[in-house]
Amino acid sequence: MKPLLCVLGVVFACFCLSAQTNVWQPSPGHTQILIWPGTVPDPHPVPGPEYAKNGPPWTAVFNVSQPTMTVYSPRGKNTGVAVVVFPGGGYQCLAMDLEGTEICDWLTSKGITAVLLKYRVPVKREGAYWESPPALEDAQRTLGLVRFHAAERGIDPHKIGVIGFSAGGHMVTAMSTHFDRRLYPAVDAADKTSCRPDFAIACYPGHMWNDEEGFKLNPNVPVSTNTPPTFLLQAEDDPVDNVNNSLVYYIALKNAGVPAELHLYAHGGHGFGLRRTKFPITGWPELAGKWLGTIGMTSEQLTQ
Repeated sequence: MKPLLCVLGVVFACFCLSAQTNVWQPSPGHTQILIWPGTVPDPHPVPGPEYAKNGPPWTAVFNVSQPTMTVYSPRGKNTGVAVVVFPGGGYQCLAMDLEGTEICDWLTSKGITAVLLKYRVPVKREGAYWESPPALEDAQRTLGLVRFHAAERGIDPHKIGVIGFSAGGHMVTAMSTHFDRRLYPAVDAADKTSCRPDFAIACYPGHMWNDEEGFKLNPNVPVSTNTPPTFLLQAEDDPVDNVNNSLVYYIALKNAGVPAELHLYAHGGHGFGLRRTKFPITGWPELAGKWLGTIGMTSEQLTQ
């Protein structure tokens, strides 16, 4: 294991030891909805009950065994676009405000329906890329539910995308390359609906590349010509997820002829979300908004 990732593991453990026994809840007016009507597929044991640790610098949620989604409706004009939001946290916890609710508030302010997924964590880290099939099951199920119920929420079923950060950014790429087949047996009609995102935004993604295996893309994200248009963002001084994570994925997208934008900045680090910094990378939401217009998801370019 890389030294830095070992340090991060210790940090996560310290979070656990010092945590208060409270459970994360969305802001008033929003309700968590269980995404599975019965027992979750492929259940994995967690160390204890679910709880939230309120920062600084962000609110972390641990031990999620019952995944939920929370729908945030647009404020004012409804563009018909919807985005499923995947917070990061190394597949060990979830950064529910920094890379979750704050992202939802930004999207709804632009007339976009946001759906925040609280997916299952932690996972047992195995293999070179430390991935989470249960979390991907949760993501597939959620996107299918959003599309199945699109008309009820004023959503265009052909304008449903995904956005994720760090491990959530990896989830974006997993959803973009694993939509032809669900990882679990169908439980209802929603699982017969396509779970392919119409667009994808991956911010400082991880789990795409392993320095011990050279400059090669994670084989578990097999890019094809049907991978959705993708927006990639990362800082070159990211101390957690090497910038090669974005580079190898971008190259695979271009080789497959998939429309893609890659935005690299010299400075910005990791885990900045939408929070303002002194670096130019802090203007990325405006770029993402303009990109949504260029790929035909919105009729106008959205600014921050």
